[in-house]
Amino acid sequence: MARLPARERAYHDLKYRILEGRLPPGTTLLETEVASLLSLSRTPVREALIRLEEEGLVDVRPRHGITVRALSIEEIEQIYQVFSTLEVKAAQLTARRGISAADYERLDGILSQMERATKRGDIAQWSELDDLFHAELVALCGNPRLQGMLRQLWDQQYRARIAIAGLRPLPVISDKEHRAILAAIRAGDEAEATRLHQQHRDRADTLLLSLLRQQQGQPSGG
Repeated sequence: MARLPARERAYHDLKYRILEGRLPPGTTLLETEVASLLSLSRTPVREALIRLEEEGLVDVRPRHGITVRALSIEEIEQIYQVFSTLEVKAAQLTARRGISAADYERLDGILSQMERATKRGDIAQWSELDDLFHAELVALCGNPRLQGMLRQLWDQQYRARIAIAGLRPLPVISDKEHRAILAAIRAGDEAEATRLHQQHRDRADTLLLSLLRQQQGQPSGG
């Protein structure tokens, strides 16, 4: 980070604080307060805030500073509808292209670590590995445009996942689903990989939205 230009440091530092909940939704700060928080001048901070506003993470109001955006359940549901559809397509393309023995071993190793985290009840570690597993599958799909679109949506869905991390049950079912998805991809069965990944995303997204509604005191149906 120290080697990056000031505007890049401001951007990455603020983004990290927002995604990890250190600047939770609804937080309002003046531009001068943000600059002081980051120990940077206002110019790179202003440039960083423009980027974060374009990404939907903050609202910027001239002379009133910034407010960290809070996404509604409906917005999060829309994000997941797109995000999950693209991720399922990535799994299909990865199965079509095939994976090397080294790729399989790496993915298999990640799943083994996830299963051990599940046994320990370490949801935080499991979630990090889950992100890594899904990112690896997307990285192998061979479609840079699809990868770029998923990256744009990743930040917003990540905040929703962090919000309910302490509420989710042990991911035993997800571990089994991941194993089945990887087996289908290894076999080059794109139809089965697509079916299994769609099933996995549908169940996981339904659980996440239900937990978000529970957290906000809404009925689980909406």
